This record gives sequence, C-alpha cells and structure tokens, in this order.
Amino acid sequence: MRVIDRYREDDGAIVCPAVALSADGATAVVERTVLVEHRLEVLVNTVPTMSVVCTPDHLVDLVVGRLFTEGMVAGVADIEEVYLCEHGTRAQVMLADRRADFSRREAGVVPSCCTGNRTYHQYFTNDERPTNVAPIPWESAWVFEMARTFAGDSPLHRATTGTHSCYLMIDGVLLAYREDLGRHNAFDKVVGAALRQGFDLRRALVFSSGRLPEDMVMKAIRAGIPLLATKAVPTDETIRLAREFDLTLICQARPDSCVVYNDPREP
Repeated sequence: MRVIDRYREDDGAIVCPAVALSADGATAVVERTVLVEHRLEVLVNTVPTMSVVCTPDHLVDLVVGRLFTEGMVAGVADIEEVYLCEHGTRAQVMLADRRADFSRREAGVVPSCCTGNRTYHQYFTNDERPTNVAPIPWESAWVFEMARTFAGDSPLHRATTGTHSCYLMIDGVLLAYREDLGRHNAFDKVVGAALRQGFDLRRALVFSSGRLPEDMVMKAIRAGIPLLATKAVPTDETIRLAREFDLTLICQARPDSCVVYNDPREP
C-alpha cells in the first residue's frame, strides 16, 4: 500500500472564550478548551464513498481502518494507494479491484452515531457473513492494565473531556492508542494503525472507552479481533453477536474488576 500524505495535522482542540454562570447569579469570563470538528470526504476508486466527521489527526489510519472494519477491503493488500490532500479534507483511495457498479448505489446510510457520518452507497461493502473469530487464551491482568491506562487519561481528553479513546494490546504489550470525538472513529483509527504497522489483529485485545452497540462489535468481528473490552456496558444484541461469532466480550472494566459476558473458551 502506497501512502501519499500531504496533510500537516491541525490541533485537535482550540481555546474558546465563554461565560460561566453560577446558581447565585454570579458570572465570570472564562476560557475553555474544546474539540475541533473536522470533515473528511473519502473517494474509493474515484467514487464518493464516505463522509466522516472526526478530530483532525491520524486521518490515514482512520480511512484504512474504516475500509477494513466495514468490510470494504480484506486487508492492506487490497489497497494500492491512499492520497490525503494538504487540507486533510479529501482522501482518495485506489483499490486493486477498480471496478464499480452503480446499480447498488444507496445514498445516505449512517453507519455510526457520529453526527454527519455518511456512507454514500454500498457498492464497496461486503454482504457476506463474517467468519467467526478465532478465540485465544487471555489474562485478566491485560484488561486491568488497559483499564489503568485509560484511567490515567489521554492528552486530548484531559484537555477537553470530550473524546473517546481506543487502545490496542498484544500479549500484554500496549502497542497503539487513538482518540477521536466518536468512539467508532477511535476504533477505526487504532485498527488502521495496527494494519499499517503489520500487527496481527488475530492476537489483539482492543479496549474502548465507549458503549458497545451492534455496529462496534461487528467492526471487531470483521477485523478478526478476538478480545474486545470496554469500561462501559454492552447491549443484549452485543452479547448475542459475541456468542454467535466467538468473540470474547469484557465490559465494565475497571483497574480492579471487570465483567466477562462471553468467553468461548469456557464450557
């Protein structure tokens, strides 16, 4: 995969003036650090394919991870080139398979909770049932370590209290983390980073700061990630999918406790 990145990353936050009000009627002029909202348009094989609202960093990771977790590519070998413009507002992706069939065009699909995120059509998505995840042995110490790392906070969240974060660990070693205003984006960024660095996702534990609805779990399943953890809670559909696809699902993770909703290795 060839990457042509013309973009010099903008800061993920800016300082804005505001007025603080108190219950006794007092006011004060204050400054607060807030997240920057960035919009990225993605073309695949010259076809407008996605619009993503995100924080303005690690955009190539986001594009590669999103293509992979949404089933548009099976790996980086399917991607010939990613070109990111100097403003970071337009990414052009060329796949090894350059065909396009607009008979499957479907506009306005919203694949995540992030406001403004759109998939313009479904041509590049894969409708086939994902392969079951291959379970691996794991240690509770890995989850507790991830929870402690999360509790230590990440730079952009510390500044704004407005981001989601995602961490990736293999064999007890933390290898990558990413932040974004959306939990889906943070997940895709960390997966994209892993793919670009050649990490084996089939051995990975991914820890998310956010709730795990159905589409987040399906991202992990499509990526072949065997261990998915979060500080937050699952849904009934999340648990059902984890059990159907042999995904180890660990939620409500704290530095000293967690709840295992599915472990395929257990009888």
